[in-house]
Amino acid sequence: MDPGFRRECGFRAIGNTKMPRRREHDQLRHSAGPRPPSQRQLRIGEELRHALAGLLRPGELRDPALRDASITVTEVRVSPDLKNATAFVMPLAGSQTAEIMAGLKRSAVFLKGQAARNLALRQIPNIVFALDGAFDNAARIAALLARPEVERDLHPIPDDDERN
Repeated sequence: MDPGFRRECGFRAIGNTKMPRRREHDQLRHSAGPRPPSQRQLRIGEELRHALAGLLRPGELRDPALRDASITVTEVRVSPDLKNATAFVMPLAGSQTAEIMAGLKRSAVFLKGQAARNLALRQIPNIVFALDGAFDNAARIAALLARPEVERDLHPIPDDDERN
């Protein structure tokens, strides 16, 4: 567009302000921290969690470490490109953790194939199993809150001045 024509039509340049290029804008946005998961990532993660929970029932797998183990799939996080997934699992009562994690690592390819039969996705993410530490963290926080010095701070005794 001709600059003279722009002036005639009422377009004004305001100082030297210009819109940042897309790359600059993306860098500014990404510097604030990691992006939250998209709706698609959450949906695929939840579907994959349900499929894995059904496959990890006791007696469903041939692996000796997993045959009689009761395993809870607490969460599945899918990468933004939907090619990788981390399944957070917790054995019942936290027993035989190392043995069960080794069995899950051996069975990951088989479980991916079985999940592919149950899910209507073009591509099933590669599955990596990780031990969920959320239960341990919750127990640690509960123990901290139950300590007498913390309990005293949470429920202070009112002074005589405040009662009147």
